[in-house]
Amino acid sequence: MTDTRASALEILRTLVGNDAADFHEGQYEAIETLVDQRRRALVVQRTGWGKSAVYFVATLLLRRQGAGPTILVSPLLALMRDQVAAAARAGVRAVSINSANPHEWADVMRALQADEVDVLLVSPERLNNPSFRDEQLPALISRVGLLVVDEAHCISDWGHDFRPDYRRLRDLIAQMPAGVPVLATTATANSRVVTDVAEQVGRVAPGASTHTGAGGTAEVVTIRGPLARSSLRLGVLRLPGSRARLSWLLSHLAELPGSGIIYTLTVSAAEDTARLLREAGHEVRAYTGQTDTTEREESEGMLKRNEVKALVATSALGMGFDKPDLGFVLHLGAPSSPVAYYQQVGRAGRATENADVLLLPGIEDEDIWQYFATSSMPSQNKAESVLNALSEAGAALSTPALEARVDLRRSPLELLLKVLDVDGAVQRVKGGWVATGQPWVYDAERYERIAAARQSEQQAMLQFERTSACRMEFLQRALDDDTAVACGRCDNCTSPWYPVDVHDDAAAAAAAALDRAGVTIEPRAQWPTGVASLGVNVKGNIAVTERLAPGRALARLTDLGWGGPLREVFAAGAADAPASQAMTAACIRVLADWKWEERPAAVVAMPSRAHPLLIDSVAQALAQVGRLPFLGTLDAVNGGPTGTSGGNSAYRLAAVWERFAVGDDLAAALTTAAPDGFAGRPVLLIDDVADSRWTLTVAGRALRRAGAGAVLPFTLAVRA
Repeated sequence: MTDTRASALEILRTLVGNDAADFHEGQYEAIETLVDQRRRALVVQRTGWGKSAVYFVATLLLRRQGAGPTILVSPLLALMRDQVAAAARAGVRAVSINSANPHEWADVMRALQADEVDVLLVSPERLNNPSFRDEQLPALISRVGLLVVDEAHCISDWGHDFRPDYRRLRDLIAQMPAGVPVLATTATANSRVVTDVAEQVGRVAPGASTHTGAGGTAEVVTIRGPLARSSLRLGVLRLPGSRARLSWLLSHLAELPGSGIIYTLTVSAAEDTARLLREAGHEVRAYTGQTDTTEREESEGMLKRNEVKALVATSALGMGFDKPDLGFVLHLGAPSSPVAYYQQVGRAGRATENADVLLLPGIEDEDIWQYFATSSMPSQNKAESVLNALSEAGAALSTPALEARVDLRRSPLELLLKVLDVDGAVQRVKGGWVATGQPWVYDAERYERIAAARQSEQQAMLQFERTSACRMEFLQRALDDDTAVACGRCDNCTSPWYPVDVHDDAAAAAAAALDRAGVTIEPRAQWPTGVASLGVNVKGNIAVTERLAPGRALARLTDLGWGGPLREVFAAGAADAPASQAMTAACIRVLADWKWEERPAAVVAMPSRAHPLLIDSVAQALAQVGRLPFLGTLDAVNGGPTGTSGGNSAYRLAAVWERFAVGDDLAAALTTAAPDGFAGRPVLLIDDVADSRWTLTVAGRALRRAGAGAVLPFTLAVRA
């Protein structure tokens, strides 16, 4: 045994707490490549194989040789927390800089300067923070001992997640000084991704002298193992809809082994499912990207300690979450690719002989895939409008200031800025964003390639659901694992191992939960920043006397229950028609549960080009049931609102500003005192969809200025 292997084995045994532990096949090969050869390596190994052991052992060995700290680029807070805890077990001093611990950043930087840190974990987004990028990163690069890129498939265009900041890592890798080893790790990569990632990892700066091969790139040692997970028992259960899936879950969750994760495709599905399960007596929690950071950390701990049966989670609980004895993973709705699915089911059975994995696909899955795929892809027109706005400004623009100059909401605008930043067309500086002046061309071919790859992955996922062959073998072949053989455990290799019946009480509970209606519409309180530049001369707070009151909607379009029927009503090309009897009855229930301060005295409808019959039917029905006079519809001025849904606040307000008027008859009713009129009395305002809420805000302002008291908005749907 070499000195390096003996030292490495000692560290490994300390890390895992087992004096008899030994390396898995390929682990020491990777460590030796990094420590003794100082080369670049790509490790593609199944979840639970021990990729983190490679970089922690290599870090300590390199530190003993006098090397500087390791920079570990890690994508998720949950993963960072687990990595810091694992490092501590091996005696590795690991710290992180992320969005959840800004109060610790100064202490972290002092510890780095004092050489008291072995591993610094950073998110790819943090690498482009102006002060970190310009003030701390150059010094770190000059003394870094090892660079590790975890979940490295995200570097690739073919990766399952379009994450622009990972593309920036290509430039960071190229800056590594000669002789500094680089390690990229992933559990989810097919051959295309492996080739692409290896090319990125092999990038070196001009003139570098490190093991370069053809084209001036560094030679990369690829260590790839079989991806089969013998502990997992896979299955797919196709049920007719959300009600059936929730009924099955209520019937059989308690029978699943240990504790686990129930994945959903949307935030609202996670929250609704968790609420339903809690009401039925199950100990579960929702876990999404919108969950408070402290609550997420608490929930992770409760799952690890088996204090909950499950976390009902979106993909926010994914890569790297480490609970070795996780007993099951369920999916209510399928991820958009076998790559993403393999990544998530890999949470289960890492240190147990058996774990159950069941997919319950939904008929709405493909619509949700399409939404997320298109929302992450930049358009040429939007990109050019951002570049023009920054060029014309002549100075740095903050994101809110830029938002008032381009018709993009905050999240897609921030994503587009990251893409342009990675492409070198813009740069983030203190105070905001500036155009660099570098030529930029929209890479249509690249985005078409990504879109085609995603479409292919979606079709592969549908094939996985329908295949009669071994499911584990299918996943392995989808990831180009040539060791794939039948697992002998899945529902196709044997027979369905899961029950298919539904208990009557569970079906009733699911039906009641899905029929539940009512979502609060919070009123706008401030005018958007910079809207004066679009010809709307308002700013600051909306006057209290002109604001809406809190309103209600039947449901969100993404809800499990009424979301489905509403998506059909508002689907592109759907004909306008009166609301169904069931939908009208649900709207009436929402009003019956509404705890308003003062009951509305009358009903007013919004004008609509797309859904006049729908809006009128709801307004008339609510007026009749509530025994309220229907005062008619607001007038549309100059054709009504312009533009389309989905824009940012400034542009949406400009599109509806002064586009509604209170007609003479309605104005007369609102200026006449009771009992003959409705001056100063609450009015129920009916519309089809609440999106940005500026349509309702402007219409409500007009009604209040005309003499109405509180204006209570009611819509069929909330677009969220």
